[in-house]
Amino acid sequence: MRLVDVRELPLDGIESTADGGLRIGATVTNSDLAAHPEVRRRYPALAQAVLAGASGQLRNMATVGGNLLQRTRCGYFTDLSKPCNKRAPGTGCSAVEGEHHNHAILGATEHCVAIHPSDMAVALAAFDAVVTYESADGTGQLPLAAFYLPVGDTPHLETALPAGALITGVILPPAPVAAHSRYRKVRERASYAFAIGSITGALDVRDGVVREVRLAFGPSRPGRGGTGGRAGPDRGARRTPRRSPPPRSAELAAARPLPHNAYKVTLLRNLVVALLTELTEEAAR
Repeated sequence: MRLVDVRELPLDGIESTADGGLRIGATVTNSDLAAHPEVRRRYPALAQAVLAGASGQLRNMATVGGNLLQRTRCGYFTDLSKPCNKRAPGTGCSAVEGEHHNHAILGATEHCVAIHPSDMAVALAAFDAVVTYESADGTGQLPLAAFYLPVGDTPHLETALPAGALITGVILPPAPVAAHSRYRKVRERASYAFAIGSITGALDVRDGVVREVRLAFGPSRPGRGGTGGRAGPDRGARRTPRRSPPPRSAELAAARPLPHNAYKVTLLRNLVVALLTELTEEAAR
């Protein structure tokens, strides 16, 4: 096995694309990403999500590419005395019958209910981010919705990256609605804790009418069946600051809670209402 240091590669820049999006290098640190003026102006929820993750010291070292490749978080994965389908496929998921109050309700299956720890990925999913990579066969791209594989019955297979591929960056397509976005995270303690529930929301309201809305949920494996889902109030629906009906969400309707994490369904619904109300009130000012 060889350990290769890629931090000296020229992948630490953030630049605008010709169509009005952003290109973010894989070795950009989380701190630099959150502080970049164009990220804060065009995609404020992304900056907020990054600042909500880890401590300042970790953000100074952590990179965009490394953040995307975090392993899903579960105590049974690191406990070699307990079965874990992610660590040893086919042995079972200890969390299903064990401790799971912080585990996933979205995108999970009976084979694995671990969450993905990335706050950043929740925001990237809402804005249709595309992951770029380099492999022995050349360059390639993967929409974030396809980058993370569904859990299914193979939770040990996490991403669709080709073998030996290196993430080179992330492309954020132009999304005017993203300028009116927020990230909200609920955790068990106030400082640098993993989320028990999180949401990215973006809302475009003009003349009291919803033109576009985007929501992405966490924490779960980002992408299909997880964070990548977007849902919300219908376009064309009227909203006022004092009256914002609860949004319909196929994503939350598909939640599969276990006995000790069913509270997350209500938590996420309340987060949706609170965030959309905040964005609606802001649009009315």
